Parts: sequence; structure tokens; C-alpha cells
Amino acid sequence: MADMTDNRITLTVPGMGSDHCAGIVRTTLERLEGVGDIHTNIANHRVSIAVGAKGPDGEALKRAVEGAGYDVAAVQGEAEEDDAEADAEIEEGYLRQARQRLIIAALPTTLIMLLMMPHMFWQPIPGYLAIIAVLAFPVVFLYGGIATHRSSWRSLKNGTFNMDVLISMGSLPPYLIGLVGFVYPMTSFIEMAATIMTFHLLGRYLEALAKGRASQAIRRLLTLGAKTARVERDGKEVEVPVKELAPGDIMIVRPGDKIPTDGEVVEGESHLDESIATGESIPVYKSTGDSVIGATINKEGRLRVKATRVGGDTFLSQVVRLIDQAQGSRVPIQEFADRMTGRFVPAVLAIALASLVAWALFPEALRPILDWGATFLPWVNPEAAVPVLAILAAIAVLVIACPCALGLATPTALMVGSGIGAERGILIRSGEAIQTFKDVKVMVLDKTGTITRGEPRLTDAVAAEGVEEERLLTLAASVENASEHPIARAIVDGAKERDVKPGEVSEFRSTGARGVSGKVGEETVLIGNRRLLEEEGVTGLEALDEAMQALEDKGRTVVIVAADGQARGLVAVADTLKEESREAIRGMHDLGLHVVMITGDNERAARAVADEVGIDEVQAGVLPEGKVDAIRALQAKHGEHVAMVGDGINDAPALTQANVGIAIGAGADVAIEAADVTLVRGELTGVVEAMHLSRATYGKIVQNLIWASGYNLAAIPIAAVGLLHPMVGVVAMTASSLSVIGNSLLLKRRYAHTQPAGESS
Repeated sequence: MADMTDNRITLTVPGMGSDHCAGIVRTTLERLEGVGDIHTNIANHRVSIAVGAKGPDGEALKRAVEGAGYDVAAVQGEAEEDDAEADAEIEEGYLRQARQRLIIAALPTTLIMLLMMPHMFWQPIPGYLAIIAVLAFPVVFLYGGIATHRSSWRSLKNGTFNMDVLISMGSLPPYLIGLVGFVYPMTSFIEMAATIMTFHLLGRYLEALAKGRASQAIRRLLTLGAKTARVERDGKEVEVPVKELAPGDIMIVRPGDKIPTDGEVVEGESHLDESIATGESIPVYKSTGDSVIGATINKEGRLRVKATRVGGDTFLSQVVRLIDQAQGSRVPIQEFADRMTGRFVPAVLAIALASLVAWALFPEALRPILDWGATFLPWVNPEAAVPVLAILAAIAVLVIACPCALGLATPTALMVGSGIGAERGILIRSGEAIQTFKDVKVMVLDKTGTITRGEPRLTDAVAAEGVEEERLLTLAASVENASEHPIARAIVDGAKERDVKPGEVSEFRSTGARGVSGKVGEETVLIGNRRLLEEEGVTGLEALDEAMQALEDKGRTVVIVAADGQARGLVAVADTLKEESREAIRGMHDLGLHVVMITGDNERAARAVADEVGIDEVQAGVLPEGKVDAIRALQAKHGEHVAMVGDGINDAPALTQANVGIAIGAGADVAIEAADVTLVRGELTGVVEAMHLSRATYGKIVQNLIWASGYNLAAIPIAAVGLLHPMVGVVAMTASSLSVIGNSLLLKRRYAHTQPAGESS
């Protein structure tokens, strides 16, 4: 096990195309001393290895992986930054190589097929065996098959069994057996060897194409950032590569430019297109003091932005890492597939050998099956010689059983699901969260910043008899304008929203938490709680008691405004609901969830919010450390089916305790790091959308696993009894893998014409 001085080394393994392959790579690396956590990502063909101070270096890791049968295209140390262009170049190189191998194999194989048909059915071709042996040789042994056979040999030498072993066993023996025809008359199998290898290479190429489409979301993110930035240096604007930016640099962002990196607006105002980060198509207004996200687009005004996060610390880099983790993560249900594929190849080899022996020893017992199959299967020939039938059955078992589809079942669905989520502002960190999410029965919500905005706003102004509301707000805003208290700012901002401008105030005085006073024109204004005003001898308070009680019952914070010793009315502030909260909680109820609010606020304020949005259960007055205990109590009551949504630092422990932690993206970084799901838009409706997406993704995983395992379980016995020709088997094997990929891509089509929850059409 690696020690506390771990660093990470990343290998790019182009041939690691399925979870079965990833399992072999993991098993190989786990045998090395000094190796800790191993993270495989099939989407980008990468393996990230935690290595202790005395552990192996990159070259040793590379040798180990190549010993298991997989070429390593690149070795990257921890200090090296991700290079999107290099990643794309490696991926394109792998695709180009797969295409070249396919073309090199397909041309002679096509010619072999064109010669085989007239030779078999019309006129024997002189020297036919020699011609096809020459044509098939480069397909089976050189450009087409050499990588497959090299992988098989390394795998067997290392004591592992990858899927290339089955392809080698299905192509090499037929070619070699076919050569016997030069000295002893017998059926040629050379055509079969070339066809099997060519269809295998076709499958590899089509899988690479399809997986490239499935993982295009993360590639698009990697290439969307700005390449250069205009910064102020020595009083001048200079253009520098984004990689050279440092925190504190002042960037100049003109209309139409991308924000080079995460930062804070220090001058100017504009609307930014943040759709790449949030999925929200409506531009967002930004002005001095607002934070901005790298790669978003400035729509109109000129901005001066101070860089706050650069390189791997930026929002975009964090999103890429989260998607990378999700696409490379493991779903608990995948353990079933792993156990199956781990024993699959040896079992298939045993079945193929058993089929060969059975046909050699008991052909007459098996021929009635062929007689029956020949009535509807044109490739079945009951009259063929026993050795031919035995070889055909054994080879058919080998090629039809290749568990490519089983290995692709989970990663392709995760690639598509996580990509869809990223495009819609939903970042699901792990496959385990996807599986757990579907079983959630209880949704726990924090109040402040989750259901509500997290900041006080003016909600009510109740004027006393004979006083106009505008005058009441003028008096309140004029005095409170001299205060920095959050409630004071809420009153002033609320008055301005109602087109009431604060007047000049003199003799301003604050009495701490009790209230403020000052002169507005000729009137002496006092604003505060009832106790303060009673002590100051203010009259007319009784007439406002009923209204004050009603507002407080709604969870409002109420202050009384008095002028020249007479109560003029009430103003109330509250942490107001987010617009989407009611819709979101209604959606949770539609999903059958029991919704609980846990908050540190008082019972009355919490209950008022809960009643307004329709929450089922309220736990108020819960301190940050008590939230973890509250989650545990709910888990004890409802089982391991509790999810929590939060946004603050104080929510992080509870998010970790919950079976699924969901962070509002606008919240604290520590809360986001502790969560399984992050909602970048910061809208509660994203919880409902995330749950729908996780259920749909998990459903695709289950469908893929059922199809892939069912296909193999059904096809192997059919091949073993001789009813499946090897050439038909290799086509079916390729079709099975592509059907799994296609089924996963249907998830993308399902979401193609829908828009994020909470976004208007």
C-alpha cells in the first residue's frame, strides 16, 4: 500500500476499451509493491495510479501494463497539467490506427470472399488455397492481427485472460489448420480466420467511433476555454497565454470575448453567457464584485476582471475532473459483471475444448441437432466431416463468447449520462451515487441558501392609519441607509425596488441590536423593536399589534418605524423563497420522496417556510454538528435511503453522512467537494432533474447488462452444438457490442429535445 507521500502517475492506454480490460489493468498494477489507489477511466483510456515514495516510477508502471497486453501511449506525472490538445491527439491517433488496420484487413478479406463464392459454387479456381493463404497472411498475422496477438501473448504470459485471447484462438488455429490442405485434402478454414479478424477490427473501429460520441461532452469542455488573455502589465494591455495567468492578474475582457479564467469583476458591467457552465441559456448580469467563470462569454460591456483561480483550480477544470471521476467510477451492480468476466475467458476456453472433444467422440449423438437446424439455418451442413464440425463448433464458441458487450455495458452508459448532466449543469461524481440515488426515499433540505435565497429582503410595509406606504418607506430607508446592518440594507434595497428614494439623514445613532434613529427633514425617526420604542415612549403601538403578530407568524423579522414619538407603521424582512422552490418540492413529491427540512433557524421561521412550500417534516434549531446526527436518525428510521441538499460549509459533514450528498453549485467549495452531486445552476429543481437522469442512466446500465449477459448465455450453447457458423458468430458478437453502445446513446436522444428544469422555452 502506498504511503502518505503518494503522488499520482497517469497512463494513457488506448486499447483499454471496456471494463473487462480495465479490470485486467487494475489487477496487474495492484500486484506491484508501493501502488495505492488505482482509478481507471475507459472514456479517455486513462489509468491514474497513486504511488508511494518507494513505489514504481512511470516506466515500471508502463512495463507492467504492457506485460498485461496493453500498449501505453503516454505517461504523465502529477505535476503535469492536463493537455486537452494532447488528449485529443492521442485519441485521434488511436482512431486513425484502428481505421488503418481495418482498411488493411478489409481489402484482402473482401478479395478472399469474392474468390470463395465462385470456387465453392461454380468453378474451382486453380491454386485457390495458395492465393487465399497469401491474401489472409497479413490480415491474420501482420498489420491486421499483430496487435491482437501481441496483446493475447502478453496477457497469457502475465497469467491473465483478456478478450483478445478469444480472438487469437478463433483466428490463428483456423489459418494453421487450413494449411494442412497443402498436404492432405480437407476443407479450408483460412477464409474464416481472415473474416474473424476483419470483423473484430471492424468492431474495434466502430466502438472507438461510438465511444468518442458518448464522451464528447468532456472533450467539448476541455476545448472551450480561452487560449489567450489580455492583461494589464506595467500600465499596458498585453496578450499572454492563459497558462501564464496568475491569481491577482487584471484581465481585460471585451464584448464577445471569453472570460480567460475564474475571477471577480473589478470594473464594468455586462451580461455573460454562462450556458457552458450552468446550462442556462439566458445571459446573466454581472457588475463590480460579482464572480465570473472561465470560458463563459462576455456579451456586451467591457470588463476588468481580477483572476482568482487559474490552471487546475478553475471551475472548468473541476467540472472536467468531476466528469472524469464519474465516467471512470464503478457502479455496485458492475461487481456482478466483473465477477462474471473475470472467470469468463477461461470458462469459454474450457467450453470450446469440451465442444471439440464432444464432436470428435460423439458425433452421431450430436448430428440430429444439426439435421434439425439445417431445416431453417442455411449455414448448417450435417453432412460435413466430423473434424470439420468439431473445429467449427469450437471456433464458434470462441468468437461468439467474446464478452466485449458485457465490458461496455456500464462505462458507455456512464459516459453518456455524465455528459448529459454536465451539459445541463448537473455533475454526478460517481457511478455509486447513480445507483444509490434511485433508491432514495427521504430528501433532506437545508433552508438558508437552498430553499431560500440566503439573504434578507424587504417583504412587507404596513403603514399606520393616516400614513401612506411611500412615506413610511421613505422614513425607514432614509435612516437605515446610514447603517451597514443586513436588515438595514434589505430595507433600503427593497425601498429602491419600489421606486422610493432614501432622503438625507442627520444625527444618526445606533443602539446596537435594538434599533437606529436619526433626523429626516424636521422629523425625528426611531426604528427598532417594540421594547426600544416602548422605552422611548412611542405611542400608537397597540394599533399595530395584530399586523405585527401576523407577520411574525410567517417567520418575518419585523421592525417598527416611529416619527416624533408616534408609530407610523411596520416594515418586515425575511429570507425569501427562491422562485423554483415550490416547483422543486412538488417534483420531489411526484417522485415519491418524503421531504425534510433541517435548519438552525427557530421553529416559527422554519415552520412558516415549510408550510409555504409544502415540506413534510421540519427539524428546527439544529446546530451544524447536530445535522450529522439528524441524518443518522433519518437513516435509522428509513434505511440507507437518505439524500441531502446543502450549500454551506456547515453542511459538508452532513452531505458526507447522507447516502447521496447534493451541493448547490453557488455554495462553498468544501460543500461541493463533500457532495456526490453538484448542481451548478444553484436551482433546487436540479435535484429533481438529477434524480430523473440518474434513474435513466442506471436503467440503461441494467438494460445493457441484461442484454450482454443474456446474449452470451444464449449464444454459447447454440455455438457449442454446431448451429452457429463462426463467421455468423463474429458478426453477431460485433453487433452485440454496438447494440450496447447504441442503447446507451439513446439516453442522449431522450434528452436532446428537452431543456433543463426551471429554464423557460
